[in-house]
Amino acid sequence: MHGILEHVPLNIRGVGPAEKTGRRRLGRGSGRTLVALALAAAIPVLLLSGWVATVMAQQQRDLTRHAAVISAARVAERVAADIAMQMAALEVQAAATSLDQPDFTIFYAEAERLKRAHPLWETVELSGSDGIQVVNLLRALTDGLGPTADRKSFDEVMRTRRPTVGGIGPVGPISGKRLVALRVPVIRGAAFPYVLSIGLATKAVSAILRNACAPEGWVGTIVDADGNTIARTRAEAEELGHPADAALLAAIRRAPQGFYMGSALEGSDVEVVYRTLKDTGGWSVHFSVPAAKLDAPVARSYYVLAGGSVLSVGLALALVGLVGRDMAQRRSGEQAQFALALRSSEEQGAVAAEAAELGTLRWDTARGRVTGSARAAHLLGWKAGVTGLRETETDAHDALSAISVDDRQRLAEALRGSLADGTTLDVEFRVNRSGSEPNWVRLTGRTPVLDADTSTSLFYGVISDIEPRKRAEADHAELLRKLNEAQEDEQRRIARELHDQVGQTVTGLSLGLKNLEGLLKSSSPPPQALEQLHWLQTIAGEIGRDIHHAAVDLRPTALDDLGLREALGTLLRDWSERHGIRSDLQFIGDSVRLPTRIETAIYRIVQEALTNVLKHAQASDVSVSVERRPEQVRVIIEDDGVGFDTDACPVGSPEGSGPKPRLGLSGIRERLSLLNGKLTLESSPGSGAALFVYIPLPRPT
Repeated sequence: MHGILEHVPLNIRGVGPAEKTGRRRLGRGSGRTLVALALAAAIPVLLLSGWVATVMAQQQRDLTRHAAVISAARVAERVAADIAMQMAALEVQAAATSLDQPDFTIFYAEAERLKRAHPLWETVELSGSDGIQVVNLLRALTDGLGPTADRKSFDEVMRTRRPTVGGIGPVGPISGKRLVALRVPVIRGAAFPYVLSIGLATKAVSAILRNACAPEGWVGTIVDADGNTIARTRAEAEELGHPADAALLAAIRRAPQGFYMGSALEGSDVEVVYRTLKDTGGWSVHFSVPAAKLDAPVARSYYVLAGGSVLSVGLALALVGLVGRDMAQRRSGEQAQFALALRSSEEQGAVAAEAAELGTLRWDTARGRVTGSARAAHLLGWKAGVTGLRETETDAHDALSAISVDDRQRLAEALRGSLADGTTLDVEFRVNRSGSEPNWVRLTGRTPVLDADTSTSLFYGVISDIEPRKRAEADHAELLRKLNEAQEDEQRRIARELHDQVGQTVTGLSLGLKNLEGLLKSSSPPPQALEQLHWLQTIAGEIGRDIHHAAVDLRPTALDDLGLREALGTLLRDWSERHGIRSDLQFIGDSVRLPTRIETAIYRIVQEALTNVLKHAQASDVSVSVERRPEQVRVIIEDDGVGFDTDACPVGSPEGSGPKPRLGLSGIRERLSLLNGKLTLESSPGSGAALFVYIPLPRPT
């Protein structure tokens, strides 16, 4: 029994180290998740608490300011009411019968009794219409008194005939004090003989201000219409009669009531609530509240908010740390899986590339190193050692040095553009191999796309050998060149034969017909014979002209003898006369003749373009411009015809393919391909067409 059990596998196993590690990580991960959730929940609570504290402090500050406005209004009403009461008592005295005769002795006694009833009055004054005092309780009735002290308020009463509250006046010659004058007119019928005034001492106005029950700690100030201080609850002696500060004056000019910021005598910042007094001639009362007292709750709430923000930032950093740690662990595992998948993919790609005889490479521009397969090293002519995984590595400078000098800069610019834009690279270039001619290869590839905000210095590409294709293209180009040369030579021979042989024969025929005409005229032939002879002469002339045009079309002698300028000029003149289409020709640049191949190509291109204009454009004007530059020749052929849609008939399409109009451009493209030229076509329906031809010039040897 024991022997049998020893060989039977049991379905019970212990927990291995890997599973224990996984469980520990799972436990730690769950704990970190709970902590992260707690931190995430605490952050908005802290921020909300600070925000609520700030809002409540702002509301408390607004309530305090509102209470200040109410208190200022109440104080202003108390002061205005007190002034109005003083003014009412003065108006009653102005109506006294003692001023009807007048009897100044009786009036003097009445004024003294009235002053004793109003302890805030400093004096009672009666002045004539000329401003000279008649009665002043500070002097005996028989004393000489002189003019009134506050002339401004006196003139205001005389002008308006209404009670007036003056500002703080100058030092009076009788009282020796700066008094505040309250004046009423004394009117008897139509006459206006006197002005009755009382002089309030500034301490009396200050007493009115203090008795108005201003809140504790506030500093009250009364200023007159000119902005001079009349009364103040503190430092009255220093400020009495002085102009108020600029902030106070600006506030009064701006609005009759409101708030403004200022500075107290002690140097502290204050917020001032003010209100203009009613029926006082422009007096205003101002109460200063220490800004620190108003802003203290808000400042405390800001501290609370700042503390909560700092604590929230700390909690957020802790949350970021926990989340980042989890992300780093997950990313580490993902990178390991990615690296394994990448190695597998690279191995499969290497096998596929070897089967297709392609080379693969990785260009690291940051390190300046190029790594490639053995096939890539062979195609690029590297001298490098094997690094593993059947790869070779070389310096980027050495890799570029193996490329032909004429193609090196073009490859470097294409590589930089692909790294910068992430676009696919497709470039062909030549590689110098020791002991052989340069070999054509093709490099295609791109940079790996990570994400929109991450750049990379790596380029992955595939190298293929295109030397057979390039050799076939070169053979094809050489064949086309020989065919064109043979065609031009044959056209030149036919043109010469037409001109030298057939042309001479036609000329002889014309001369013979001319001689026959003379003979017939001398022998009086019938009219029908002369008419038939003239018809034969006309036909002979037309045959001669047709032979001349055919010879010129086949090979213009001016192109060989005089050059491209004269040949094109003759072509355009004859073409315009023949078809009735206006044309102009312009040459720009050096007048030195171009190589024969280029002149012939330009002439044939212009010929073909004029044929297309005649067949399709329905144009009335054609312009040809030839511009010679140091590196190239540019030819522009424009017409004002009906135009066409270039998208519907691209330049690269074979002749006759696609929708109308049919563009005979295959011959132009073939001629330009032999000269490495470029063709561009611009047109739109109803706007004519323009043909741009660019032909590079050979470098001087």
